[in-house]
Amino acid sequence: MGAGPNSRGAAAERRTRIHVVSDVHGNTEALARAGDGADALVCLGDLVLFLDYADHSRGIFPELFGVESADRIVALRTERRFEEARDFGRGLWAGMDRNAAIVSAVRKQYAEMFAALPAPTYATYGNVDIPGLWPEYAGPGTTVLDGERVEIGGRVFGFVGGGLQTPMRTPYEISDEEYAAKIEAVGEVDVLCTHIPPDVPELTYDTVARRFERGSRALLDAIRRTRPRYSVFGHVHQPLVRRMRIGATECVNVGHFASTGRPWALEW
Repeated sequence: MGAGPNSRGAAAERRTRIHVVSDVHGNTEALARAGDGADALVCLGDLVLFLDYADHSRGIFPELFGVESADRIVALRTERRFEEARDFGRGLWAGMDRNAAIVSAVRKQYAEMFAALPAPTYATYGNVDIPGLWPEYAGPGTTVLDGERVEIGGRVFGFVGGGLQTPMRTPYEISDEEYAAKIEAVGEVDVLCTHIPPDVPELTYDTVARRFERGSRALLDAIRRTRPRYSVFGHVHQPLVRRMRIGATECVNVGHFASTGRPWALEW
C-alpha cells in the first residue's frame, strides 16, 4: 500500500522532545518515569545521595553514623565551618575503611538508579559521582559523555561533567584548567550540558544553603563566545534564579529533580 497524501507532511512535522534532569540524589522512583513521553533522557549527574540537606535521615552518611551526626555536620557546613566539619567527620570515620564503606554504599545506589534509566539516556557525571564505577552499571541504552558531543534529533549536544575544587572535597572535583580543557574540547554546540552552572552570581547562589556554589568561568566564556541555543545544568538545588539569558543563550537550571521528580522538557 502506498503512502497517504499527508505522510510527507506528517514526517516533516515530527518533533523531538528531550527530558533533562540533574541532581537525582537517590530519587530512583521518579528517575524511572523521567523519560516518559520523551525521545531521550539527558542526565547531568549527581545520582548519589550522600547526605540530604533537607531530610537528614536520608543518604549514605546517616545510614553509617545516624541522624544526630548528620544534623551536626550539616550545621557546621552551612555555617561554613569546614575545618570543624572535617575534624568531626574524621572522628566518625576513625577505625573504619572509609573508601570501602562509601564505595559499597554507592554501588548499591548505582545498581538501582542505572537500572531505572530509560533508553536512550545520555549522561554525564556530577561532583558527588564516582566515574570509575559507571562502566559497571551503565547499560547499552546509556551513553556516558564527558568533554564530548553527540547529535540528538538533529541538534548537537555537548557534555561536561564534574565540579570544580571546593572545601567540600566531593569525589569528582577537578581543577579549573582540566575543566576548561573539556569545555574547549566540546566546542560549538546547540545545547551545552554541564553539571555545574556558569559563573554568574544569580545562578550559583543557593538560597537555602545560603552560600555561593562554584560555577565555571570557562563555561561562561564559552557561552558568550560560541552562543549555544541552551546551557542546561544543575548542582545548585535552590538557585536565586532558575533561568536567565546570556546573550543568545537561554541558561536553565534543572537541578531540582531530587525534590520535585519532574524533568525539564526541551522540544523542537
